[in-house]
Amino acid sequence: MDHTFMERQGRESLRPAQRRGGRGARRDSVLYGLIALAGLLSVGHHLDHAIRGNHLGWPLTAEVTPFTYSLGVYPLILLGLFLYRSRRVGPGYWALLSGAGVLFVGATHFGPAALEPPADIIALYEPRLIGWFTFAWLVVFVAVLVGLGLYGAYWWSRQRRTRAAR
Repeated sequence: MDHTFMERQGRESLRPAQRRGGRGARRDSVLYGLIALAGLLSVGHHLDHAIRGNHLGWPLTAEVTPFTYSLGVYPLILLGLFLYRSRRVGPGYWALLSGAGVLFVGATHFGPAALEPPADIIALYEPRLIGWFTFAWLVVFVAVLVGLGLYGAYWWSRQRRTRAAR
């Protein structure tokens, strides 16, 4: 096989917009980047729970807690990546998943009915500066989820308008 054949084979496996290096390729790159960043921040937040030793749940303790349910996001991310890559779902999947994440994390950590208010994060670290860093990590995590949700919703809306115009 010559080099040009291999290049052609690689291009044929891409979506049409990606072959042209167009908007679809850039959109997917940004989307994958936001998904990776949100995943990294999520893992970091779960590790923070384990380090602090509070508000844990199964599999680290015998209790089923919101921590336990939040671990379900990882199979949903992997499933979403597979389905998105195979074009079975679109950007709406990521808009809905990240929107649900914002609601879940926001309700768990912020507001009057928060199960884990910021003080439960900050106060458990000495020096407090580390507690503030982990709290800032959480805030950035939520902000990235909001950004991913808005980005996915924007492209989902554009996709729906394009289909309706056909």
